[in-house]
Amino acid sequence: MGGLQIAAFAREVWDRITSTQPAPSPTVILATAGLAALLVLTPRVWPFVRHAITLVHEGSHATVAVLTGRRLAGIRLHSDTSGLTVSVGRPRGPGMVATAAAGYLGPGVLGLGAAWLTSRGHAVAVLWVLLLMLVGVLIQIRNWFGLWSVLVTGSALVAVTWWAPEVWQSATAYTITWFLLLGATRPVLELLAHRGPGSDADVLARLTHLPALGWVLVFGAGTVGAAVLGGSLLLADHVR
Repeated sequence: MGGLQIAAFAREVWDRITSTQPAPSPTVILATAGLAALLVLTPRVWPFVRHAITLVHEGSHATVAVLTGRRLAGIRLHSDTSGLTVSVGRPRGPGMVATAAAGYLGPGVLGLGAAWLTSRGHAVAVLWVLLLMLVGVLIQIRNWFGLWSVLVTGSALVAVTWWAPEVWQSATAYTITWFLLLGATRPVLELLAHRGPGSDADVLARLTHLPALGWVLVFGAGTVGAAVLGGSLLLADHVR
């Protein structure tokens, strides 16, 4: 591919990212919310789609670790929907606290950002942002299952962003946004019910004066707050 072809390709990608789309009908918005809720609440489906939440969870740890000056050493995603992000730096301090807290809060924050973009007509941009994030995670993956998970997710996003009609791209972005907002809350409930000694809440309890249960409540307040605010953005001016 020559320089002119690369430049033309880059312009086309940029045009797609910055383009705006009309908001779907209220029926479509509610339908995507219902689909996301089914994915989160259906017992047989949740173990499969939870991998996506874990991917964002670990990616959030990694992102905050880098932003706070820590050195990222790798990300692992496991078939049981657990994951591990390893970073190197000071064992205590604000950077370590922020890194440990980012995991459970990350999916909700990402969902809130996606809701803000979609509410302003940039639903397709949400898909491209997610693709860029996946590329960043892919570079740091250190196990085969994690590599497979990221490649499958990325391939699906590429297919939608490049070949699907715009109306389907918009509907997909709304579904993913709802899924992040709603799906962020369920792992916190699972943590409250089955908190292990090595959980993020326990790590934070050792780093701060707030007990592990207090951190679980912080995670709960953050994810529920993101879901409420993000949902209101998605529904504003569309559903009366």
